[in-house]
Amino acid sequence: MAHVLDGRRLAAEIERRLAAVIAEALDAAGRAPGLAVLRVGDDPASGVYVANKEKACARVGIASLGEHLAAATPAEEVLAVIRRLNDDPAVDGILLQLPLPAGLVEGPLLAAIDPGKDADGLHTLNLGRLLKGESGPRSCTPAGVMALLRTAGIPISGARAVVVGRSILVGKPMALMLQAADATVTMAHSRTRQLAEVTRTAELLVVAAGRPHLIGAEHVTPGTVVVDVGIHRRNGGLCGDVDHARVEPIAAAITPVPGGVGPMTVAMLLVNTVVAWCRRHGLATTALADLLS
Repeated sequence: MAHVLDGRRLAAEIERRLAAVIAEALDAAGRAPGLAVLRVGDDPASGVYVANKEKACARVGIASLGEHLAAATPAEEVLAVIRRLNDDPAVDGILLQLPLPAGLVEGPLLAAIDPGKDADGLHTLNLGRLLKGESGPRSCTPAGVMALLRTAGIPISGARAVVVGRSILVGKPMALMLQAADATVTMAHSRTRQLAEVTRTAELLVVAAGRPHLIGAEHVTPGTVVVDVGIHRRNGGLCGDVDHARVEPIAAAITPVPGGVGPMTVAMLLVNTVVAWCRRHGLATTALADLLS
């Protein structure tokens, strides 16, 4: 039976560590860290995600300073809010909740976020820093995957890794982080020819293709570590990009859906915010160094 990579348990431990860092540094900083999650429109899933992030902030002592704008809000008004948050000294992290309503283009809005307050690590400058191996906020989901792997003691250096998915949100930064950890990385996606032949070469398989049950037992070599980033509503329940029931019996380790990567994404959002707060006030971040990919 595969070892379960429990994201909920690790995320809870990270929250405890963050709460301790905040409590210890609060007097020196003079204020709590601040995270602004900017939501535009009324996408139901986004509403759930934002609520979860705000609850996580409350648990560790981060002030939630976000805003909820109507779906019909013009791009210029959204930009004005982002610029105001950039200038707000109480805000350490800004996250633009995706997806956006029809008519709003995410690229210019993400580019308008101050790179130093980019809590999701998606600004072009921060992605460039990742590419060059320079310090900066990292994309939350792949950073959460790296933390899960390290905590579980899964060898990355020298491992044959396959990343299925090429989005700028997960797939591309995931591949860069694995390369930085000395894995030999192959990138694939839903249109890769003979996908199973590619994925069967993996000792470490990360799936972020956005297609439910894309990966089955025929895609996995026995003993592979499988990380499922996908989450979908299907037949009244939740499932991932991996057919868990078929893959789990042959994997060495696997993330559950839900409860695997999802909680880690939120945890790393908090980490990015607290690290930005510490740096803004000249405070040490050594207590969180093992979480910074």
